[in-house]
Amino acid sequence: MTKTRKRSMCFGLLACLSLVPAAAVAGGREGLDQVMEATIPPLMKANDIPGMAVAVLADGRARYFNYGVASRESGQPVSEDTLFELGSISKTFTGILGGYALARGKLSLSDPASRCWSELNGSAFDRVSLLQLATYSAGGLPLQFPAASDDKDKMLAYYRDWKPVFAPGSRRLYSNPSIGLFGHLAARSLGQPFDEAMERTLLPRLGLNNTYVHVPAAAQSRYAWGYSKAGKPVRVGPGALDAEAYGIKSSAADMLKYLAINMSGGSDPALRRAIAASHAAYYRVGDMRQGLGWEGYRYPISLSRLLAGNSDAMAFRPQAAQWLTPPLQNDAEALLNKTGSTNGFGAYVLMVPSRGIGLVLLANRNYPNASRVEAAYRILSVLEREPKAGPPRRE
Repeated sequence: MTKTRKRSMCFGLLACLSLVPAAAVAGGREGLDQVMEATIPPLMKANDIPGMAVAVLADGRARYFNYGVASRESGQPVSEDTLFELGSISKTFTGILGGYALARGKLSLSDPASRCWSELNGSAFDRVSLLQLATYSAGGLPLQFPAASDDKDKMLAYYRDWKPVFAPGSRRLYSNPSIGLFGHLAARSLGQPFDEAMERTLLPRLGLNNTYVHVPAAAQSRYAWGYSKAGKPVRVGPGALDAEAYGIKSSAADMLKYLAINMSGGSDPALRRAIAASHAAYYRVGDMRQGLGWEGYRYPISLSRLLAGNSDAMAFRPQAAQWLTPPLQNDAEALLNKTGSTNGFGAYVLMVPSRGIGLVLLANRNYPNASRVEAAYRILSVLEREPKAGPPRRE
């Protein structure tokens, strides 16, 4: 069921990583092959997932494990170049874009949101900071826009009428309208629409050439179909601030590049500062430390604690925020992760920069976060038993 093949690929500003077929690696690598076969096919069967692309970065090597099909209708097999919808993993890209605007001196995280969009003057956003928007602590913005306001032409009226439920900064309530507005305002500060700022400014600097907001015609053949709860083929539809909150599409190969540059920082000083800003811990909720899109933990961490940080309670219920003053920067022992879903796709990414470990799980069906975390943790446990080469280095 597993399909792997040798590739030659350079990570742009990063040192080139050795790419080898997973099945061809001898010795200790057999443990990784075995855990993949023991983990991914049963996971797919239990959740009726048509296809998965799993990518691992460890010891300076990228390895790909491809399963099933990108489309049940065509039978096209999954590869490391198949495009999947990332869902809320898109928020990490939005966080880095905001960090890039910060590094360029275009905004300050302490700015009130209305400073970046004059149409918000006189609203609650005179008293809500960009940092609070980026970290879901604006005061109770909901998980999704109300159906009547889920349109780019109606969202301004929604924001102007919105009133906080909590004091800004006091509670975390996971929210697309919150970080979505942050991304919108960050792009405005750069003088670009968000889609343009992402596809023409940030993604090229990250060295990603198979990652999109809007999948172009030339890449449509690689774009997987997602599958709904009813088993129908589906892809993400338009909505207010959709690109900012859940609209990125990417492949396992590009996402492994993304994790690699997140771990190395790249050579562009502004991009390095942007990535560092997105990784910083601004407040805690239990063990989880909130960054700009990214969610972090002190490493090593138990499976039960990692599951708690990715639980339904964290996604759907308000949580008291324990602010870190100053923010925690450059933690040498951190695990960073993010889940993401759309109606037809489920994804999870995880990295441990101090170990040089990155892990990508992309599926064309939405399935429980707990199952993703458990699978990733099992794979991570095998990677931790292998010799450590440290994080990727810049040339």
